[in-house]
Amino acid sequence: MASDFTRMWSELEPVGRDPQTGGYRRFAWTRTDRDLREWFAGECAARGLDLTEDRAGNQWAWWGDPDERPGIVFGSHLDSVPDGGAFDGPLGVVSALATVDALRAAGRTPDLPLGVVSFVDEEGARFGVACAGSRIITGQLTAERARGLTDADGVTMAEAWTAAGRDPSTMGPDPEALRRVAAFVELHVEQGKALALAPDGTEDLTDRRRAVAIGTDIWPHGRWRIDLPGEANHAGTTRLVDRRDAMLGFAAVVQDTRSYAAELGCVATVGKVVVEPGGVNAVPSHVTAWLDARGVDEAAVRATVAGILGTAERFDAIHREESWTPPTRFDAGLVSRLSGILPDAPHLGTGAGHDAGILATHGIPTAMLFVRNPTGISHSPVEHAELADCHDGVAALTAVVTDLCTRDAD
Repeated sequence: MASDFTRMWSELEPVGRDPQTGGYRRFAWTRTDRDLREWFAGECAARGLDLTEDRAGNQWAWWGDPDERPGIVFGSHLDSVPDGGAFDGPLGVVSALATVDALRAAGRTPDLPLGVVSFVDEEGARFGVACAGSRIITGQLTAERARGLTDADGVTMAEAWTAAGRDPSTMGPDPEALRRVAAFVELHVEQGKALALAPDGTEDLTDRRRAVAIGTDIWPHGRWRIDLPGEANHAGTTRLVDRRDAMLGFAAVVQDTRSYAAELGCVATVGKVVVEPGGVNAVPSHVTAWLDARGVDEAAVRATVAGILGTAERFDAIHREESWTPPTRFDAGLVSRLSGILPDAPHLGTGAGHDAGILATHGIPTAMLFVRNPTGISHSPVEHAELADCHDGVAALTAVVTDLCTRDAD
């Protein structure tokens, strides 16, 4: 298992990596995305797994026939945020494939079909909607809206599909693909520092019992687009009193994002902005900003967003909700079973969204495993997990699979 994990990790490491920043730019329906899909298909073929795709382009590899009986599925995603880290997503895919290897090496054969999934466009980095692949097949994101989403260059998702050799008219909900899933367990790198801290708050990376945690829930979270109007003018000749500077409204929105979030116990970020016309010596005529807001309490998140959007409206802004995921508790029975399999693993909630959360809200029994992140940093080139902890993650996933759906080989 260790050698298989290392080989796969080494093969993925250069794909989509920016040599200057060290971060990854693995965006949906690009040449890099095609390379990743081909890599996954090759790994599945080498293991004799049957590879299928659903109506959103998610890849499912099966050991056994899920049309005869729904199976247990593991996996994650391979795409990234701009200049993201190596572990967010790929750790779950590589670990799932390594688990297949570990089962076979131990002489285990699934009683239930076993599936490995690689979801497409989980981060939403190109078209702005997170977990697009799982949202499309569950119907949470309509095909009509998905096809019309645009990237920073104005390319629609439909056009990107066509350029990738796909027919966008086939995009849509896929109840048949979902019917094949009896349960889903997603392994993911932790995107905070909880597992790196001892109960007394001191850093402790030596406790092997805290290398892997069982996920219990995902906080409510969403994204909003805010368009702030202004009027282009000369930065050197226009009097301050005559200016309609869109950036002033943007500045107020950013300040109040921090203020409302702090007051209401949430986290909120304006992490992307487009300024028009974008000249150093031009008064901005338009600013488009994207707000991300999350928190433990749904009412507090909604109140935070309402306050921020109220500030935007004072500057005649137009805004719209691009995605919203309500509080998501993973299946209590499955979490309890994982706790019995991994009795020393702590329980952990998260503010990060995942495809597991989308499937959970669709009624599929779902849970997560988190592998310790020693720095707590994610969505960054310095995102990290120690190799020993990654191996513990594969061992934990293998134990879960063994308990859920395998027997000794004849």
